This record gives sequence, structure tokens and C-alpha cells, in this order.
Amino acid sequence: MNGRTVLARFPAGGPRGSWPAEEYAQARRLEGQPAEVVMDLATDAFLVIVRGADAAE
Repeated sequence: MNGRTVLARFPAGGPRGSWPAEEYAQARRLEGQPAEVVMDLATDAFLVIVRGADAAE
């Protein structure tokens, strides 16, 4: 599969110095998921995703 699974969505306008999407993605990586953060410009939000075949797990 060539898709992606969105694990979480965070608004881009968070408090200064706060990186909740990055912190969430790091926690998922520590659990063994290859999570990454991408920006969804259409909704002005950060998405934590897992790409490709790993998304099905």
C-alpha cells in the first residue's frame, strides 16, 4: 500500500515553544512506529503520520 495513516492532528497555532506534534511523534517512534510530522496546509494543522506498508500495523 502506498498510502498513509494519520495518527493525530494538532493545530498549527500552538503556544510558543510548544511542539505537541513532534512530542507525540517521538513517543510513537519509541513504541516502534515510524511516525513523522507533516504540515497540512489546507487545514493549517500538523499531522502525525505513518507512511506506506507500515501504516497497516
